[in-house]
Amino acid sequence: MAKTAITTVVSLITILILTTIPQSTAEIKSLTITSDTRPMILLEKFGFTHTGHIQIAVSSVSVAAAATQTDPSRLGFFLLSEESLLQVLIEIQQNPSFCVLDSHYITRLFTFRDLSPPPTAAFNRSYPVTSPNEFSLFFANCAPETSVSMAVRTELFNLDAGVRDYLSAGQTQLPSLFFLFSVVYFGFLGVWFYVCYNNKRSVHRIHLLMAALLLMKALNLICAAEDKHYVKVTGTPHGWDVLFYIFQFIRVVLLFTVIVLIGTGWSFLKPFLQEREKKVLMIVIPLQVLANLASVVIGETGPFIKDWVTWNQVFLLVDIICCCAIIFPIVWSIKSLRETSKTDGKAARNLAKLTLFRQFYIVVIGYLYFTRIVVFALKTITAYKYRWVSNLAEEGASLAFYIVMFYMFMPVEKNEYFVLDEEEEEAAEVALREEEFEL
Repeated sequence: MAKTAITTVVSLITILILTTIPQSTAEIKSLTITSDTRPMILLEKFGFTHTGHIQIAVSSVSVAAAATQTDPSRLGFFLLSEESLLQVLIEIQQNPSFCVLDSHYITRLFTFRDLSPPPTAAFNRSYPVTSPNEFSLFFANCAPETSVSMAVRTELFNLDAGVRDYLSAGQTQLPSLFFLFSVVYFGFLGVWFYVCYNNKRSVHRIHLLMAALLLMKALNLICAAEDKHYVKVTGTPHGWDVLFYIFQFIRVVLLFTVIVLIGTGWSFLKPFLQEREKKVLMIVIPLQVLANLASVVIGETGPFIKDWVTWNQVFLLVDIICCCAIIFPIVWSIKSLRETSKTDGKAARNLAKLTLFRQFYIVVIGYLYFTRIVVFALKTITAYKYRWVSNLAEEGASLAFYIVMFYMFMPVEKNEYFVLDEEEEEAAEVALREEEFEL
C-alpha cells in the first residue's frame, strides 16, 4: 500500500506541475484504456460555469487482479479542483493506505459498484456542475496490483442560454481572438507586398521568405479560429485541427529559418551560407519536425496516455534547444562585422550594420523570453476564466516581434543606415574604437 501511495503522490504532483500545459481541444472524447495499473489517471480538465455539465459513459469494463477479488468500490471516477489538490496530497502523505475516493475534498461521480452486471459492465450518466470552478476528471484505482481495461466517452460543456458550449470557460473567447489576429496578419501581408512592390530593386530572396512566413501565420490563425469555433459549437474540430497542425508546422519551421537566415545576413549581405550556418539549419529544422510531432501527440491525445508527460518533456527540451540555436548566427554576424570593420575602411557602414544586428539580437531574446517565460507565468497565475489573456499576450507579443523584425529588414532603396557623409564616417570610426559591442 505504501508503494501505491507514493505512486499516487507522484502522479498528483506531476499533474499539478503540468496543469498549465494545453491539452487537446475536442471536449467530446472517446478513449480506450488497456490493462492500466496506474493509481490515478487524469482524463480531462475543464473550466465550468454555474451551468456546467459532465456526461460520462463507460463500457467494456474488465478488471484483472493478481491476488484476491477486487472491491469494486475501490475503483471509480471523481472531480477534483486545483484548490483541493494539495489537501488530497496531504491526506495521502499522512495515511499511505488512504484511498482518494474516500477524500472529503473530491466530488465522487461513481465507482465500479454502480456498473451494470457482466457481460455489459457499463455505466452512462450526466452530472450537473453547479459550483463554478476548474475541475479535473480523474479515474482512481485504489486496488493494489490491479489492471483495468475499459472504453470511456466524456462530454464536458457549459450551457449558454440553453446552448452547449464545449470550450472551457477560459477559452470561449478564443475563436474571435484568433480570427481577429488572422485578419491583422492578412492586412500585414498586404502592406508587405506593397512595400516590396515599391522597392523592387532592393527585394531579396529573404523578403520572399518573410512574405511566406506572414501567409503561413495568417492561415495558421484562421485554422485555429475555425478549430476552436467547431469545438465550441459541436465538441469536435471537424478536421480543422489537421489543417491547423499542417500550417503550424510550416509556420514554425519558416519562423526559425527566417530568424537564422536574417541572423547570418543571407541574401541581403551575402549570397551564400557558411558551413557552420548550414549546420544550424540542419539542426533546427529536424528538431522542429520532432517538436511538432510532440505537439500533435500532446494536443490530440491527453494526459490519460502513459507517455503524455514524456512527450511534454520532449517538446519543452526541443523548443529550448531551437531557441538557443537560432541565437548563434546573430552573434557570429556581430563578431564578423566587428572584425571586418577593422580592415575594410567602411567604419560608418559597418557601425550601422552592427547596430542593426545588435538590436535584432535584443529583439529576438526579448521575444523568446516573453513567449516562453512570461506567457507561461500568465497561464499559471491567471484565474481559469481569464486563461484567454495568456493567448492574447502571446499573439500580441508575436505580432509586435513580426512588425519590428520586418521593419528592421524591409527592402528600402535608400536605407538611412548607409546614407552617410564624411563627418559621420569619422564619428563612426571613433565609435568602433570605443565600443566593443559586447553581448
